[in-house]
Formats: sequence, structure tokens, C-alpha cells
Amino acid sequence: MCSENRLPLIGEKAPSFKAETTQGPINFPDDFKGKWVVFFSHPADFTPVCTTEFMTFAAMAPEFERLNCKLLGLSIDSTYSHIAWLRTIKEKIEYKGMKNVEVNFPVISDLTMDVSKAFGMLQPAASSTQAVRAVFIIDPNAIVRAILYYPLSNGRNMEEIKRLLTAMQLSDAEKVATPANWQPGDDVIVPPPGSCGSAKERVEKPAADTKVLDWFMVLKKCPK
Repeated sequence: MCSENRLPLIGEKAPSFKAETTQGPINFPDDFKGKWVVFFSHPADFTPVCTTEFMTFAAMAPEFERLNCKLLGLSIDSTYSHIAWLRTIKEKIEYKGMKNVEVNFPVISDLTMDVSKAFGMLQPAASSTQAVRAVFIIDPNAIVRAILYYPLSNGRNMEEIKRLLTAMQLSDAEKVATPANWQPGDDVIVPPPGSCGSAKERVEKPAADTKVLDWFMVLKKCPK
């Protein structure tokens, strides 16, 4: 296992592990073959910020499913604690119009901290016993494609996580990039040219579906 400060970097293979979860044992990444995974840690069960995050993720789970993406949570709590907390969420908590929310994605019990350490989710200056709010977006080949870290005190933006996942899938499929604040349907960026000749042609003979701002910056309509 990696040290607690070492996290797998973008482009690296995600660490493999076996773990107990609220949905039974899992073997990662074998159980998620062919799927994208949003793997996220939270500091502790029965905490308010984490409760709002889990309710939001659970409410959005069908949207992630449509993107061929599985959600996978983790904290350094027991499976029994996870189950009790998730039952409380379903039976008692109402937040922003969400109620009777059932969390069906697996939540890892990481009492040994082995998985947290392998993914660099423990940051001792923040807490030696609680994982920070880490998010790893992992592709169907088990490669880490994006990493987001939030402090203990501030909840994540699940819409941004979904937006980033959508953007990466589009980039993979269409070989394009997405600009700042891109939203699905917005114009995308054509990769820069690789030679002087193609740069000149791009400016002098632009493709019909493109908007040429300069030789290195060309936009086109978002592919359907």
C-alpha cells in the first residue's frame, strides 16, 4: 500500500483492493469493468455536511447511471455505522425537497484505513482519523482521470462532478477539449494544429462548422 500522503496521480492505474460495503463485498476494479467510477471519501457518518452530500449523490444516482458511471463511497466507519446512518437519512432527514432518500450505491467500511491510505485520502494536518473529501473519477480501464479534494468543512458540488465526467467522456469520444465553464451543448475546442502548414490552412480555409479566433484557438459546435 502507498503511504497515507501518496495518492494515485492522473493517468495512473487506480489501486486495486477488496472491501466490505453496505452492498456486500467488492473487488475493485474487477467488479466495475467497463464502467466509469466516481469514488469519493467522507470524514464520518452522522455528520451534517456528509449527510447533505450523500442525499445529493443518491438523488443524482440515475443521472450518473445514464453516463455509465457507478458511485462508490468510503469513510473510516464500520458497516454497521454506515447502515444505521443511511437508514436515518431515509427515515428522518429532509433537505432541499429531498426526503425518503435511499442510498443504494456501496459505501466502504475502511476501519483499517488501508483503502484510504492507498488513495491518499488521509491528510494528517487535517485529521489523522478522518478521510478528507476526496473524489477520484476513474475510467472503464481503471485509470485515474480526475482528482478533486475538498476540506472537511465544505461540501462538494455534485453537479460539477457530473459536468466534469460528461466533459471527459465527450473529449474521449470526439477528440475535443472543453473551455472554461463549459456546459453540455456549448461549443467545444478543436485541438491545436501540429504544423505551420495546418495552422495556416486552418485560418485561411476554416471548416464550415468552426469559429476561428486564431490559428491556435478554434471552436466548433458540440457534437450530438
